[in-house]
Amino acid sequence: MSTPVIPKSNNRSALLGAAFLMATSAIGPGFLTQTAVFTEKQGANFAAVILLSILIDIGAQVNVWRIIAVSGRRAQDIATMIVPGLGWVLTTAIVIGGIAFNVGNVAGAGLALSSVLLLTPLEAAITSAMIGIGLFLVKEAGQAMDKFAQWLGFLMIGLMFYVAWVSSPPILLAMQKAVMPDKIDFFSLVTIVGGTVGGYITFAGGHRLLDAGIKGQEQLPQVTKSAVTGIIVTSIMRILLFTAALGVVSAGAILHASNPPASVFYNAAGVLGVNFFAIVMWSAAITSVVGSAYTSVSFLRSLIPFVEANQKITIVGFITLSTTIFAIVGKPITLLLLAGAINGFILPLALTVMLIAAYKSTIVGTYKHPWWLTVFGVMVIIMMLGSSIYALLKK
Repeated sequence: MSTPVIPKSNNRSALLGAAFLMATSAIGPGFLTQTAVFTEKQGANFAAVILLSILIDIGAQVNVWRIIAVSGRRAQDIATMIVPGLGWVLTTAIVIGGIAFNVGNVAGAGLALSSVLLLTPLEAAITSAMIGIGLFLVKEAGQAMDKFAQWLGFLMIGLMFYVAWVSSPPILLAMQKAVMPDKIDFFSLVTIVGGTVGGYITFAGGHRLLDAGIKGQEQLPQVTKSAVTGIIVTSIMRILLFTAALGVVSAGAILHASNPPASVFYNAAGVLGVNFFAIVMWSAAITSVVGSAYTSVSFLRSLIPFVEANQKITIVGFITLSTTIFAIVGKPITLLLLAGAINGFILPLALTVMLIAAYKSTIVGTYKHPWWLTVFGVMVIIMMLGSSIYALLKK
């Protein structure tokens, strides 16, 4: 079957949409909470963890997106072609991690919306979930999702830049510690990498490109660019939040345990900062709800016929289930911190599957995977697996 010809304008829109879907899926409440908490604990040394995580993120993301694009298959189908039943194993891990993430996403949306409206966190979470569900019920849900992610992504970065600027962070100290840290905390490394490219997030943009018809070897340069763009957007947001938090804690402020990122915004910009936080937190949460639901369900589509035939209904059910779990379990801050760590353990499995697939002609045809990307990918697997085990034993 030949690859469909896609108009260049639609191609560019889909590539940018995939990048922002991945980025905004990563920039969720857990992302904000983790960055604030780890900055308070580690200070400028956290800059080294961020720098290392960016390199790992690029290595993971580019490998995965290229294999998905060149094979023209979703990750679970690739896994099944390697070992029968492996697709189910990967899907189960992704969906469980996706639910854990989405419970945190719904919780974060509730926390943000309840701070500006006369609603309880649960009422605000339900309201936010309904907005996310509504996005998938429109006729052109894919295009709506792309635009939604892009506009809210730009909004978050703009507001975060202002907060970082007014917090007066010690930039030179952060730059120094980025390359010469006193120590590196491996638990925080596993957590933020897991929260950026772990679990379902690794595949969010790649699966979105497939749905948009972008696949094949001739598309690889653009696919690679899109993958790196997603990491750059995510990294900009991480660095801005880190510098804002560093400025605040360096001035002697103590972040409130119940909502660490809100403390950063308040201490940096006062009442205006609180309003900005509500916007950023809700935007981060709702875009992550959308990305988590879409990608997790995409793993079930080729394995369960009902899901393929009823994708929108399944997505609605996924969001509803996540909201119900939050209503029963509660403890949003704990869930936000644990979600990234859970997905950090999934990354080595997912990346191993992709690298094996890169050398199977039945999957990638005549494509020759660059050796340096393979080396990069193996290094990421070893580093993440070792760091995950170390962090688990330490805790």
